[in-house]
Amino acid sequence: MPSDLSSQLKRLGALLRDGAEGEVEETKARLESAAQLYRDFVSNLIVSGFDRDKAAQTAEKLFGSTRVKFAAIDGSEDQRLVAGLAVFWGGAYASTGVVEFRRGYPPEVYYDSEFTKRGRGVSSCVPIYVDQVAEVDQAVMKLAESGKVTLALPLTEQAVVDNSSIAGWIMTFSELYLAYRMVVDEGAKIVLLDRSLSNTQTSLIYDTSRRGRWESECAICGLEVDGVPIDKNEMAYGRYHYVNRELKIPSARGDSIRYSIVYLLQEKGRPMSPEEVCSALGADGPDRRERVRKFLDKAVIDGYARVQDGKYAADPRYEKSWERLRKLVDAIGSQLFGAGRGNPMRLKKGEGSRWLTTRDMAFLALYCLYMLVEECWKRNVLLVGITKDTTARDFVSHLVPVCANEGIWKVDERKLRDIPTTDRMFLQSISMNNFEEVPVPWSLIEYDASFQTIVPDFKKRKGFVSGARKNRISAERLFVKTYVQLDQSKRDPKFRSNVLFIDRLAYPGFDDSRIVLKHEYGGAVEPVEVVFHEDKDSRNELQNLVVTILGSMGGGSIPEAFGHNRALFVADKVAKAQRASVAGMLDATGHWLMNSSKLRRFCFYMNTFRERRAEVERARGP
Repeated sequence: MPSDLSSQLKRLGALLRDGAEGEVEETKARLESAAQLYRDFVSNLIVSGFDRDKAAQTAEKLFGSTRVKFAAIDGSEDQRLVAGLAVFWGGAYASTGVVEFRRGYPPEVYYDSEFTKRGRGVSSCVPIYVDQVAEVDQAVMKLAESGKVTLALPLTEQAVVDNSSIAGWIMTFSELYLAYRMVVDEGAKIVLLDRSLSNTQTSLIYDTSRRGRWESECAICGLEVDGVPIDKNEMAYGRYHYVNRELKIPSARGDSIRYSIVYLLQEKGRPMSPEEVCSALGADGPDRRERVRKFLDKAVIDGYARVQDGKYAADPRYEKSWERLRKLVDAIGSQLFGAGRGNPMRLKKGEGSRWLTTRDMAFLALYCLYMLVEECWKRNVLLVGITKDTTARDFVSHLVPVCANEGIWKVDERKLRDIPTTDRMFLQSISMNNFEEVPVPWSLIEYDASFQTIVPDFKKRKGFVSGARKNRISAERLFVKTYVQLDQSKRDPKFRSNVLFIDRLAYPGFDDSRIVLKHEYGGAVEPVEVVFHEDKDSRNELQNLVVTILGSMGGGSIPEAFGHNRALFVADKVAKAQRASVAGMLDATGHWLMNSSKLRRFCFYMNTFRERRAEVERARGP
């Protein structure tokens, strides 16, 4: 029933107070339940007491030197409606310096200065009239579809701009492209990104998955590189190009099997019988061999391979596909972030031009990620992703139940129902309530990032697992993840920094601790060999190195960077400073357009009603 305003406010205040109190009490009970699990099994999974001398030895083994350059990269984005123009901006910036590893002492970190003047970065600004946004962004393309506009969809021009993902895609691509350039051009040996590497790869695989839409939604489809047009086969070819023979990836299982076959045929450079292909891929058992034969025939149909006298060989058409995709990324990266003039999202194609779309940006970002990974393996670069305030829950919801089902850890799964819902909250409560036994810095054992998509077998079979979404399991032996806590108050050791989600690239010769699980997929039982450290006593040189580095790059006396990473904090500050400068330029551009004698009348009609009203109100004053 309607009531007077004072009664409404009183009621809202009571609802807010009671609701907040109830939530706090429930969370408090969950935290106390979590603390009890520490002695059950978590105490054996927390690694501490990191060895600085061994970190220096590992650094020399990996980098070939104990003094190396680092780059920490963060991005920013913005979008505005300016005089009828939708303006999208995105960029990434690097905080750089040197880490020197010393025997008997913590690593010494030297930070470069004057980042806002001499720092490295890439950015791009794209002005588009609102009616053309739907041509670029598939997320709002449905607004332009005849007969499908409903009252539930955002219909105002400002809503179209606010709901567009163009700026976000520019930022994502810029972060990966800058990281790649810092490795190739600047010789960085440690690269820190303010994002999850594994989640980025999984998300990009999903964003580029709808093959039926590639021709209509991608400007790069049909674009000529070295005189040959990029076709759909080539676009698909690059989606799984994280090739490392020492790590045996991509593995011959799941969705990646078709590309592992193509990459193998290209690598061997000679005709191979189905038996030879199965042997080279380690595909044993009749069901797996049958899948290999199926995808060999599919490779012939798609044009990736040729068959003669019962043997299969790579088709020359796609032998240089990865080289051409790399050139494509470099060319568009130079166009977006280089010194050229004109609209950077306009791509010359044939005799005309076409907008780069957000689907294109997803492909470019995915290819660029693999280019970065490839260079890191080739140049022995440590690539680490750091995520703040994560809501991930794969440790508690995926890894622990799988290990309990396999008998690796003894876990009372009934107790897991009453603990905090995210890994970060669970581990922070463990640390806080057992602060005397868990010295900072500490890290959870490292495990394969593919566990984010692995759950206990749907049929409850021992030794088997299933995929969390549509029974699919993401790439294994590519990224390794963990959680870390890096700092605590000097006055109150119980007061500690947030737990951070860390994932890094896997490396041959280091990430050899593995277990093999079975996955029933596509009519075959396939092995899933994952990186996994069973307990805190498992030897892990790279984990010791990573946590030692992160521990030495703490925020120090900067309150906002407490328990985080100073280099990423600086990169974030530079990105925000650039965003503020760009915002000023956008406002100035709007004023210029409205006051230009040539453009004023046109812009008056292109402006929205709200913009014209705001201009008048600003002129009138308070």
